[in-house]
Amino acid sequence: MAPMAALLRTALNTTSYLAPGLAGRAAFAVFRRPTGRSRPRPDEREVLAAARTGRITVQGTSVVTYRWGDGTRPVLLVHGWSSRASRFSHFVTALCELGYSPVSFDAPGHGDSSGRGVTIRELREVMVRLHGQYGRFEAVVAHSFGVLATFFALHDGVETRRVVGIGGVAEFSHALEGFRATLGLRERVTGELRAHVERKLFPGEPDIWRRLDATYRPDEIDADVLLFHDENDDTVPLSQSQALVRAYAARRDAEGAGVRLVVTRGLGHRRILGDPEVVAAAVDFVRSEQPQPQPQPQPQPRTQSRSASDGPAAGPLPGSAVL
Repeated sequence: MAPMAALLRTALNTTSYLAPGLAGRAAFAVFRRPTGRSRPRPDEREVLAAARTGRITVQGTSVVTYRWGDGTRPVLLVHGWSSRASRFSHFVTALCELGYSPVSFDAPGHGDSSGRGVTIRELREVMVRLHGQYGRFEAVVAHSFGVLATFFALHDGVETRRVVGIGGVAEFSHALEGFRATLGLRERVTGELRAHVERKLFPGEPDIWRRLDATYRPDEIDADVLLFHDENDDTVPLSQSQALVRAYAARRDAEGAGVRLVVTRGLGHRRILGDPEVVAAAVDFVRSEQPQPQPQPQPQPRTQSRSASDGPAAGPLPGSAVL
């Protein structure tokens, strides 16, 4: 364990015996902070420089927003934890070529935005504000924790025709358990953290922990869903996207809305965002005019897809390349 992580573990676990409430507040302050502030990569800088930037203030934090195109046919791009909008540069290029207007932002505490951390409530507010500015999105493309935040925002008025989730978190408990396990915290610490979230972020809101999950009430989400997940994702397990498939398969049977999971091999949690086949398949899905309720597996070199009616996605095709 890194020295800082060991110090945090000792401090939080010890404090939980003496002042549980204080331990919960301190744990929440650590939980909401990204592990680092990433910078644009060389191959992202040209796309980033072409964006029209703006700023909105959310909970006292200045959030940098980005827009490409003329603002029509907007597609919202939502990055993951400890990431930034520029990671979607390949999507921006592909979408602009087809006449879409990609819209994105650096979350509080991330990229070029101010602040030291972010909450899912703040992510929801950013998306609601952008929805108010651009109207209904043609699609939302989200990565990692951004998938969880996207579905939370869709229950709060954000509208879209399509959702593309890449390496997505489906259950908030996964993020909490990963935080607890990484630092080696006592269950009491995370219990107090949860209590702090209930009191400070969502006071008086019942059933908040179920409502934070992306699997919550899929019948309320009027959008077709396409998921990508690598079988060896070492950050978010494939089971998270499989949980979304199960939830939205039931909705599809009742409402006719489609859901599909594409499993990749050798792309991991981050490189999947720049994979040409993933980008092309996602953009094709965005521009499709009609839902495809019964998609069939396609013989692609690195991916395999299955419709929701087929149950959990199968493994990658034999002989898949490792990029």
